[in-house]
Amino acid sequence: MIKRYLPTHDSIKQSRLLRWLGPRIHDPSLWHMNRRAVAKGVAIGAFFGLMIPVAQIPAAAVASLFWRANLWIAAVSTLISNPFTYGPIYYFAYQLGAALLGKRAGSNPALAEVKAEQAMAALPWFDNLWHWVTGIGQPLVLGMLVLAISFAVLGFATARLFWRLKVILKRRRQRSARALRMGLDGSGPA
Repeated sequence: MIKRYLPTHDSIKQSRLLRWLGPRIHDPSLWHMNRRAVAKGVAIGAFFGLMIPVAQIPAAAVASLFWRANLWIAAVSTLISNPFTYGPIYYFAYQLGAALLGKRAGSNPALAEVKAEQAMAALPWFDNLWHWVTGIGQPLVLGMLVLAISFAVLGFATARLFWRLKVILKRRRQRSARALRMGLDGSGPA
C-alpha cells in the first residue's frame, strides 16, 4: 500500500538533489520494504523524533544512510513528535528525568537567588544557559534520552512483530485457500 507513494529507483537516480550522496543513496536497503530495513527505520525515526527538537528528518535520513535503514520510514517516523504532542512529551520527559535524578519536579527553593544572580551576571545568556541546564535542563534531557531510547527499542520490536504477524496471516490464508481448492477439486488425498 505504501509502495505506490514511494519514488521509483530510476527517479531517485535521476534526482539532481540527491546526486551529491553518490552511490550510497542507491543502496537497496534504503528504499526496499523489508522487515529489517523497515524496523530499523522505525527505530531511527522514533529516536530522532523524540531526541532532537529541530531538523529531525535530516538527522534521521543521515542515520538511515549509515545504518542502511528504510529512509522514508525513518523520515515519517520522526513525526511521532509534532506541535500537538510536544507539550505532553516534554512534560512526561521532565517528570521522568526528575524522578530518575531524585529531584522533586516543580520545586525550586532557590528561585529568588537564581533571579538575583541572573540580574547581576556579566554574561546573561551564559548564566541563563547554566541555570537552565542545572535546573529544568538536566531532568528534561535525561527524560528525553530515556524516552527516545525506549521508543526506538519499542518501535523496532513492534515493527518486527507486526511484520511477522503479517507473514503468518498470509501463510494461513494461502494454506486455507490451497486446502479449499484441493477439497473442491477432489484431487486431495482420499
